[in-house]
Parts: sequence; C-alpha cells; structure tokens
Amino acid sequence: MLVLITYDVNVTTDAGKRRLRRVAKQCVNYGQRVQNSVFECLLDPSQFAELKHRLEEIIDAETDSLRYYFLGNNWKNRVEHVGTKVTYDPEGVLMV
Repeated sequence: MLVLITYDVNVTTDAGKRRLRRVAKQCVNYGQRVQNSVFECLLDPSQFAELKHRLEEIIDAETDSLRYYFLGNNWKNRVEHVGTKVTYDPEGVLMV
C-alpha cells in the first residue's frame, strides 16, 4: 500500500531540530521525499506498523504532529503530479 506521511516538528529548540532530523531519517529509510516534510512510502502492513511506532517514539506529541494518508494498493489512480520536480515510480528501481 502507498502511504503518504506528513509531519510538522516544532524547531524552536535544539531538541526540536534533532527530532526533525530523526523523523526525516526514518522516513527516508522507508520511502521517497516528495516535498520538505512529505514522504511517499510503499509499505506492507508490518512495515507501516514498524515505521509508525518509530516515528511516534521520536516526536513530542505536545508540539509536533504526524499525518498518515492511506492511498492503498490502487494508488496510481489517486496520484497526479504537476510542476518542476520529476515524479518517480515507487515500485521502480531507486538509483542512489
């Protein structure tokens, strides 16, 4: 399933800046950054549960937020891209 993960981390403190980096690092391990605080992650249910657990351990729920959008397995009919950044195929080969 394709899951869109967005986050907003309060970076007014050094601890917040560290949390922001840690959240982004976890998301990079599971998906592709499509905007500054937005990741597309192609996950099975156990991978999603693991990532969700890791992210929710990192954030401060009093000042930060996470949102999960489930686009499901039929996600190709639900995603449209317009603009400068080239889109990518999450099911394709990632070249680093």
